[in-house]
Order: sequence, then structure tokens, then C-alpha cells
Amino acid sequence: MNASLLNPFTITHPTTVQTSLVSGASFARFDPSGKFLAAARNDGSAVIWDLDTRATIRWCEGHVKGVTAVDWSRNSRYILTASKDWNIIVWDLASPYDPPRRHATIRFDAPVVAASFHPRNSCILLALLSTGETYIIDLRSSHRGRFELCEEDDDDERTRPIMTTARFDPTGRYVFVGTSAGTLYVFNVRTRGLVARHRIAGAGVIKGLEFAKGGRRLATNSSDRTIRQFTLSNYPAPPTPSTTNGASFPMGSPADPNPNLNGASASETNPASINTHQIVETELEPTHKFNDPISKVAWRAMSYSPDGEWLAGGAADPATHKIYIWDISNDGQFASALDGGREPLVDVHWHPTTSRLASTTNQGTILVWHCPSPERWGAFAGGFEEADENVWYEEGESEFDLEDEAELALRKKLREDEDVDIVGGVEDDDLSGSPLPGPRPSLSQHALKVGGPNDGVGGQGTRDDDFEWADDEMDDDCKGWRMKILMVEGEDGF
Repeated sequence: MNASLLNPFTITHPTTVQTSLVSGASFARFDPSGKFLAAARNDGSAVIWDLDTRATIRWCEGHVKGVTAVDWSRNSRYILTASKDWNIIVWDLASPYDPPRRHATIRFDAPVVAASFHPRNSCILLALLSTGETYIIDLRSSHRGRFELCEEDDDDERTRPIMTTARFDPTGRYVFVGTSAGTLYVFNVRTRGLVARHRIAGAGVIKGLEFAKGGRRLATNSSDRTIRQFTLSNYPAPPTPSTTNGASFPMGSPADPNPNLNGASASETNPASINTHQIVETELEPTHKFNDPISKVAWRAMSYSPDGEWLAGGAADPATHKIYIWDISNDGQFASALDGGREPLVDVHWHPTTSRLASTTNQGTILVWHCPSPERWGAFAGGFEEADENVWYEEGESEFDLEDEAELALRKKLREDEDVDIVGGVEDDDLSGSPLPGPRPSLSQHALKVGGPNDGVGGQGTRDDDFEWADDEMDDDCKGWRMKILMVEGEDGF
């Protein structure tokens, strides 16, 4: 809440290490509220840290091999862990137990290298396997199934490029998939059909994708040791699939409250029956290219700041812990390089609301970076100003004159009796400046008129088919839930 009240002109990039967490982690992810940090470990567990107390509050122990992906639901109630043991586990942090209750378990036929929640509904998941296959998993009873994302016109699997990375875009409409051939595929989540195919010249293998908060800017990390930023355009709306060509098939019992989608994907959709529209095929031109021209270092990970004005890149330097930061608002100029010591970096992630970073070393230590703000003593007294050096103070004529206390009390009482307008502030109801006749609309009616969270692109007040589909059978991840803090005194978990 207080983050929205900060002056945007004073927010800058992190500069120093605030604290270090010894957790044996391979990477770490902030939750959407920014209060907790999930650390994935190679022993098959995930640890949740409370950043205020710097203590572990949950241990998610359910895998027998290293955790490869961690993701939070939009309100932080559910957390997803994927592992090399071919499983994805969804944990319910609202349960008062440690480890938390398993909300769902999904098993595949190969190790899972990446997984994430849908931005609008945690019952929809995205998974990338080590074999190069990408799946959308739908846990809703009326849409239950596991659907593979693939090209419909590529009959020869030997010539098909391997999918190396996959991400939901921030709106949840599309899935962006990077390949080993430097190609970027765009799939519609609702229809599972291919929408666009982009070529990136000279990129090589695409190793990572990162979106700015608005979703219009995309950064790619490729094997040519270059981070590229692109500005995405709008994609045409796909046709609505019919019920006879594989839009949705049941998988398992729809009445199962704790679904376990094991075995092969018996409900895969045939994309050839959906992709009857024209696929956009273009070559993306980057707006910026970021690299190290001196050392030619590769990049482990990258992350945007909450406002999208800064981009952090973690260098794959075997001798140092380096984080490069570029100023996107200043034409992508290089801003600074953060030095975290001699332990090499393996991952970096930006805080969702403030100017903080979490970088992970190869020894499992998480470094939390922040931007220290200088103390402003003048803020404690509004009538005074800070001075860089001593100055002679000239006293005003009546500055320290004594006043009658009875008169001050009477003046204060008169101010308390004045009527306060708590609903005013807007004189007119329309943009033309003329008041409208009749009663004023309520706040809820005004919100519906302006546009709510279910509006389509452009905020025209009309619902979007993709959003309607995603909002069907919503999960229990609502605002206002509380996590029970569980800590064991005197026990060192590491």
C-alpha cells in the first residue's frame, strides 16, 4: 500500500546488499506482495522466507530430485514447485501445517524444467519438459485436460526445433515459447492454437524470456551472449474452437477435489483443427541490445523493475558475482554494475513493488539488494529545511510570541465544528463540464463505466473472450487470506 505513495522520481535501482540468506538455494522468487521469498533447493525442497523477520516459515518438501521452477499465484496463497523427478506440486499455504497441504500433483513422462501459473487463474498451469515439449494443464472440472502446444504444419519431428523456454505473457492471453533455432512461437491460451511465429536474426538458442509489467516489452536471453528487447504488437483474435475438434476433453474424474493428472496426455488437442486463421510470420527487430563488449560474458538471468524502467542482467562470470543494470527510460543506457563478491551468480529476480533485487550464488546464498535512502531530518518538522552547512538564522518578528491559550482552544473548536466534504472532489459527471441531472452514480457504477479488471484490450468496457475463459471456475486465491506463521525456535534448518 505504501509503495504506491512513494515519489516515482526518487525510485532508483538497487546499489548495495541489504542482507544475505544462507539457504542452499539454486534460485529465489519474490511473491507478488513482496513480503516473502521462495528459495528452490537441489535436495527437492523449497523454503519460504519472511523478509521482515528473515526467518523460514514454510518448508515445501515433496520432491526427490532438485527443484527446477517455483512460481506464486497472484495473491500468494498457492505456490508451485517443479522438479527433475517429473512432478509438479501445487502447495496450499493457507493450510496450518508444515509442509503445507498438497493442492494438486501433476506427473509427466520427463523431467520438468520450467512451470508457472496463469496470471489470472492458478488452476491453469504451463509446463516445459526436458524433451522440448510444452503443455497447458487445466485443473478446472469443466475444462480438465493436458494440452500440448506445437505447430500444426510440421509433420517431420526431426526438423522441428526444440522448445527451450516458455512463459505466459502478463495478460494471460498468450504463451511465448523460445526454441533452439532462434524462433519465437506465440500460442493463444484459450484455443491452444499458434498465433504468430517470429524469427530473431542471429539469436541462436533462446534461453530465457522476461516481460515488463505491462506486457508490451519482451526481453530475450540467447546463446549469442546478447539480451534483446522487443516491443510487441497486438495479435489478431483467434477463432473460437468448436466442441467437436478437440477444444476440451475430460481427464480423470471431474469430481476429484485434489486432482492428480498422471500418465500420458490422453487429452491433447490437435492444433491443426484449430489453426484455420492466418498465422503472423515476421522477423522481430530489437529496440535495444545489451551485452558486455569487453568480456563478452554470457547471461544467467534477467529481470525487469516493477515500473519497467530498469533491466537487470545476471552475468555468467565464473569468477565474480556481477549484476548489470540498464536504464530503459534513458534509451537503454548502461547504469551500473553491482559486485556481489567472488561467488558466481546463478540467478537474479527483481522485487515486484520496490527497488530490491534477489541474486543467488552458486553456494546457495541469497543476496537481497536495496537502494538505501538518506535520512531527511527536515521531514520531522515541516517548517524547517535542511542545510548543507551552518547558516545564520534570522528570527521573525512574531515567531516566538506567546498567544492566549483560551483563544487558541476556541479557534481549534471552531475548526472542528466545520463540515467536511468527504464525497466531493468531482463537480461534474461528464467530460464536457456540464452537470448531469438526476442522482450521482455510486462508486461501483462509476467503476463499471470506466472499466474494470475484466475489460478487453484498450479498456473499452467490453469483456474479452480470453479473460472470460480464464475467469471461469476461479480458484480460491482471494485477497485477504492470511498465512499462519510457523517457526521453530532454536532450530537451524541449514
